[in-house]
Amino acid sequence: MFFVLKAALSGIIVAVVSTVARRYPGFGALIASLPLISILGMLWLWQETRDPVRMEAHVGATFWYVIPSLPMFLLIPWMMRHGIPFYGALAVGCGVTILLYGLSVWCAGRMSIGL
Repeated sequence: MFFVLKAALSGIIVAVVSTVARRYPGFGALIASLPLISILGMLWLWQETRDPVRMEAHVGATFWYVIPSLPMFLLIPWMMRHGIPFYGALAVGCGVTILLYGLSVWCAGRMSIGL
């Protein structure tokens, strides 16, 4: 039952973002930029484990994974302005993000940052 609640609430957030963004793109982007999923993930993890060590590891890793995802939000609109269709720009943006994730994991390992 708890899983269904988590899935429903997460789905509602995505639906609200897309609905608001259809009419007010800037406001939809503001809602999407809020770390709601991260906060919900922390709440669900804490509710299920009450483990401060696991929470610390999760929150720290989340920070390091946010950084390589940021260029995607500049790359996709830039590509679309230059004639790349949305799905192509999205695919390239996701591919670049995956590569940056890999680079981040490699760099974190070299700097003894646990991800």
